[in-house]
Amino acid sequence: MVVSKRHSPVPGRRSSPAASQPGFLTRTEAADVPLYGFQPPVGTPYGLEVTTLEDFTAHHDDWPWNPPLPGRATFHYLILVTEGVLRHDVDHITRTVTPGQWLWVRAGHVQCWHDPGTARGPFILFEPEALRPDTARLLAPLTAHDAPAVLAPHPDDVPWLEQTAFQLLDEHRALGRRPLPVHHALRCSLLETLLLRLAHSAPPAPGTGSPDNTTRRPTYERFLDALELNFRELHHVEDYARLLGCSVRTLSRAARAATGKGAREVIDERRLLEARRLLDHAQWTAHAVATHLGFTDAANFGRFFRHHTGFTPATYPTRQATPDT
Repeated sequence: MVVSKRHSPVPGRRSSPAASQPGFLTRTEAADVPLYGFQPPVGTPYGLEVTTLEDFTAHHDDWPWNPPLPGRATFHYLILVTEGVLRHDVDHITRTVTPGQWLWVRAGHVQCWHDPGTARGPFILFEPEALRPDTARLLAPLTAHDAPAVLAPHPDDVPWLEQTAFQLLDEHRALGRRPLPVHHALRCSLLETLLLRLAHSAPPAPGTGSPDNTTRRPTYERFLDALELNFRELHHVEDYARLLGCSVRTLSRAARAATGKGAREVIDERRLLEARRLLDHAQWTAHAVATHLGFTDAANFGRFFRHHTGFTPATYPTRQATPDT
């Protein structure tokens, strides 16, 4: 069972309601988008925590959806909706999750809660280190930053996945029933089983606009790895083609086959995503973001940002999340 964890406020700083959220420990001031580290209840093996949306709602009253405040976490959280409808912002897009679907918010994503209302289902929080390295490699396409936030498993898999999620919940609540190493090994085994089956059953939900990451070509996978390491410094398709030892045409064809988008568009989208994340922090000015992302100057960055979002960097923090269509 998740317990409330309330921390004494630091003198001179506002206390954050995040201090009482399961698995979350605030690292930045409430005025910015806070970064949450993982903090399960005392006595629980680190790395994994399991509860339900209904318990989360009951234990935390109207936080964190009134008022809704964005945040980022150093861990993943996964929610299966079994009843009702859940709305949740992930990287400034409002996702709608219906019964049988899963919401996967990955480490580093900017997220914001809506009131869960009557939504019900298992709520799983886990650190990347909870997965064995070989399993993490198999799950890499689904843990990537651009993987779909809403997963809709094949109908034949829906009951099986739900059963495994509730088995994991039962084992998590059974702390003390078995020796601690056995208890933790069972939890991790059930988590890995669940994620592997989900990864190989779940195309993107209709309307998410995200590619099916399980069907990426090797060239595109290598391109994404290179992009994640170099998007701040390298901004041209030619740069990545040279890194990968292929032609621009081959790289562009691989990107379009995997996503329906050109390689240049994929590069721009990654830079834009990082810019949006950074602008949520009060200490990041447009000039600082422009320098960080390798733009020649703030004016050039401003034109890029406005072209893609319709906002200037100065007015962007006042925007609302975009509905998922």
